[in-house]
Amino acid sequence: MKKSIFNKFSMLTMLLVAITFIATAQDEKPSPAKTAEGEVNGKKITINYSSPAVKGRNIWGDLVPFGQVWRAGANDATTIEFDKDVKIQGKDLPAGKYTFFVIPGEVESTFIFNKVEKQWGAYSYDQGQDALRVNVSSEQTSKLEERLVYEVTNNGFEIRWEYGKASAKVE
Repeated sequence: MKKSIFNKFSMLTMLLVAITFIATAQDEKPSPAKTAEGEVNGKKITINYSSPAVKGRNIWGDLVPFGQVWRAGANDATTIEFDKDVKIQGKDLPAGKYTFFVIPGEVESTFIFNKVEKQWGAYSYDQGQDALRVNVSSEQTSKLEERLVYEVTNNGFEIRWEYGKASAKVE
């Protein structure tokens, strides 16, 4: 009788451990949702994106081709929101929430602020819905950024992934 109770207890314990392991593994998503927030000149900026990992891949010009519209993250397209009217690279953009796309290039990239707020990837991207396009410098860095990162800086925001970096000035 004691052996039977012990076996049931052992089986129950193993089952609970397996369930806990499976639940924990499911929480570790390949491209977790992230938010970058901050203020530039009294204007709040919020960027919501999914953060894929490099995982040993060549990103710029390979996984993310140069010269093509990219969703600037993974899963749903990245969104960027401004609580007040802003100037991006000296060009006017009204307050609001936009889908953010990038056309990457080796020395210059295009940042796109699109009026269609909810999109999956760039599959239904419509250039006719762009609120603003600006050109920004692209550069290579010496520091590997394993996960895609957006950061609101003192004078704007930047995107970094693998060894690539591009930023926009916000006024």
